[in-house]
Amino acid sequence: MLLVPALAFLESCLGIGLFVSGALLLIVASVLFSTGVASLELIVPLAMSGALAGDHVGFYAGYLIGPRFHHSDFAAKYGQQIQRADALIARFGGFAIFVGRFVPAIRSIVPAVVGISGFSRRKFFVLDVLACISWSLARAVLVKLIDVAV
Repeated sequence: MLLVPALAFLESCLGIGLFVSGALLLIVASVLFSTGVASLELIVPLAMSGALAGDHVGFYAGYLIGPRFHHSDFAAKYGQQIQRADALIARFGGFAIFVGRFVPAIRSIVPAVVGISGFSRRKFFVLDVLACISWSLARAVLVKLIDVAV
């Protein structure tokens, strides 16, 4: 049962998420549900909590290195591009958080980038909770569809 939040955490955690496929979580959740080991009422909050924890690890890693990043040699060299990226995050950060939760290739990177930009911690928390709830409910729908198809 602990495999569900662990896999959700790993697939959303900074760096690790690039190598852990969300399909693995979908398979595990489908097997748990179809064999009657776990209900969707249990799988959804477990997946959500793991995803939320992974996103927050990435966000706070970015948030903590953000000031040093902005004063690094790299930032000095690419200052104009970084300012534009920060402006985009300020303008569309909420959208990026929500969409990033559903796109596997960027799922683990978006929270860190948003954290580096200095995005509000409170705003990130609220938006990420909403995104993780939506994502875990979408996973539940997929698990149910797989169960019906099999």
